[in-house]
This record gives sequence, structure tokens and C-alpha cells, in this order.
Amino acid sequence: MANHLRFVGRTVMVQNGNVEAAYGALHRILSQDGLVEVVRRRRYYEKPCRRRQRLAYEACRRVYNAEMGRKIAFLARGSRQDPWLGC
Repeated sequence: MANHLRFVGRTVMVQNGNVEAAYGALHRILSQDGLVEVVRRRRYYEKPCRRRQRLAYEACRRVYNAEMGRKIAFLARGSRQDPWLGC
């Protein structure tokens, strides 16, 4: 087993010869770290123009998701007043 810090969190032990479960756990860890997406993206050359477009789109999506999360959290609060008090 590798003791290097880069590999400690990405090491999976095979228990009872169950390689499929270990592979699934490793794939889940790599997906959460974002390495699977990086490998797929680097499989082919990405032109600088497309790279800028992708980064701008990802930034826009992050802002949108954060704003939506903020709005949903605001509406889901339990301590807010009833907006339709007389209805």
C-alpha cells in the first residue's frame, strides 16, 4: 500500500476476492475527486477557445446553483412568516 499522501485517500482494499466492489468503491472515490472527468476531458485536445467557453459555462452554472440553493434555503426556512396570512 502506498504511504504517499497523494494515494492514501485513493487506495481501496479488496476483501474476500470481491474485485467488483473494490472497483466500484475506487470509481466512486475518483469521481468525487473529479479525476474521471479530467481524464475524459484530456483524452482529446481541447482548443483554448473551447476551454474558455467551458470554464465560463462552469462558472455560470456554479453561480446559478449557489443562487438557487440560497433561494430554496430561504423558502424552506421554518421560522418565516406565512405570506398568505388571511387566505
